[in-house]
Amino acid sequence: MKAEREMMPDNEITDFVLERVFAAPLETVWRAWTDPELFARWYKPNPSCQTAVLQHDLRPGGVMRYEMRFEGMPPHLERWEFESIDPPRRLQWRQMLTDADGKIVGNPQMPDWPRVMLTTIDLESHPDGALQRLTWRPFEATEAEVTCFQNASAHLDKGWVGGFNNLGTLLEELASQS
Repeated sequence: MKAEREMMPDNEITDFVLERVFAAPLETVWRAWTDPELFARWYKPNPSCQTAVLQHDLRPGGVMRYEMRFEGMPPHLERWEFESIDPPRRLQWRQMLTDADGKIVGNPQMPDWPRVMLTTIDLESHPDGALQRLTWRPFEATEAEVTCFQNASAHLDKGWVGGFNNLGTLLEELASQS
């Protein structure tokens, strides 16, 4: 018999929000998020990590799967299920850790980490280029998952900021090529 997960009401979940202005046109930032080759070049928390896109179907209901490889560790596999796509302004997906077969798994380092996260990237024009706003929240989460997320929220920016630094470097490189 399968146990039912008791979900927390959405209005009791605090979002993690991270904003960054990039000195690049909105369309270029959008392309860095949606082009699998560009995405693999910047989407990693640190330079020693290698990211490979395994599947990329950019449409509502489509799936992206990728792996991150860190030295001395097993591959980190994730799946994104795209919810909404509004080029070049908004990209939203459900994000989850998976095993090699693509099945959702828990976080081995944090057993109560939410199994599914709702991730939204909003882009808007800014006098200095493009403003990117990341909003991250547990999706259909239990009370334990929400508590884990909220307790970790002070440290969530570490991986995202590393990735956004990589994105900024890539955007500078793309600008120098045009």
